Amino acid sequence: MTKTVLSFGLLIAALLALFQLGKYKFFEGDITMEVVVSVAAILFFFIGLYFRKKQLTSKETGLEYGQIDHQKLKELNISDREQEVLQELANGLSNKEIADKLFVSESTVKTHVSNIYTKLKVQRRPQAILKSKEMKLVKNQ
Repeated sequence: MTKTVLSFGLLIAALLALFQLGKYKFFEGDITMEVVVSVAAILFFFIGLYFRKKQLTSKETGLEYGQIDHQKLKELNISDREQEVLQELANGLSNKEIADKLFVSESTVKTHVSNIYTKLKVQRRPQAILKSKEMKLVKNQ
């Protein structure tokens, strides 16, 4: 967090310096305001790309945004079918909708959901969804 605040502070200072330089050069007639604004826009475009890439790649897990941590799934002993059900829970589907989508009975989905709650050590659906997203057990959409 401190690095981000410091980075943006330095970027703002650099932008102000660029505008001040542009103002003086503009009055001398050496440079137009469009050039100054264009340079600032290009600079911030590439800085934005850098921060976006940095944000999407997690340093702790080495996983990129949207990737599933299969190692964690194995550690928690979550089966492939339970992971499918968990993904649909995270997508906001009801038990009936999950059953229809996965071509199983609603009671089977309830059993999978119960197993998921036990393995994640949660008691409610929102807790399971939140924990699964934090642990990168499901794809964020």
